[in-house]
Amino acid sequence: MKKLESSLLNMVLVLTGVAVMMGGILAYVNHLTSDPISQQKEKALTDGIKAVMRADVTPTSTDTIPAEDGKNVYIVYNNEKGAAVQSTTMGFGGDLKVLVGFDKDGNILGYTLLEHAETPGLGAKADKWFQEGGKGSIIGKTPGEKPFGVSKDKKGEEQPIDAITASTITSRAFLLAVNNAYKTYMKTSANADTK
Repeated sequence: MKKLESSLLNMVLVLTGVAVMMGGILAYVNHLTSDPISQQKEKALTDGIKAVMRADVTPTSTDTIPAEDGKNVYIVYNNEKGAAVQSTTMGFGGDLKVLVGFDKDGNILGYTLLEHAETPGLGAKADKWFQEGGKGSIIGKTPGEKPFGVSKDKKGEEQPIDAITASTITSRAFLLAVNNAYKTYMKTSANADTK
């Protein structure tokens, strides 16, 4: 067999052929894994709703509310105990997606992080830091009269919550997500009361 001549045209043809072949393989693998990935996300959401509501509840209705910034949406999973609200803000490393459970009075029952890109060992501590018994616990509290804020910011109009050590940006983003979830829940529960 004769060796291919090393020319620009031959190099471009070979490189194009390899790129098309690799693109096809990646598309096939993406197709194979898309269903298991979506099933895993659905299971994580279902488990998250049960965890934040501290009960085996299923959503009775779901509301999708666009955020004022036009980029994000809030998803409210209403149930017999209250609602679980999914809220997304920008953290230190990227989007911070939080699911917060509220009782009918607006008190926080629990929360879970659905997605984050925070620094491992620092910002990633948000999954435990604000839980019951954690240093910055928000469980059982409500951001009603005064929204939550990082205590070191010393703003008088906010409820002071201890920030994660060496991770103030993540703490601010997390508390903002919780405050936004609360506002969204109160809007939807007010709308439900008037129906």
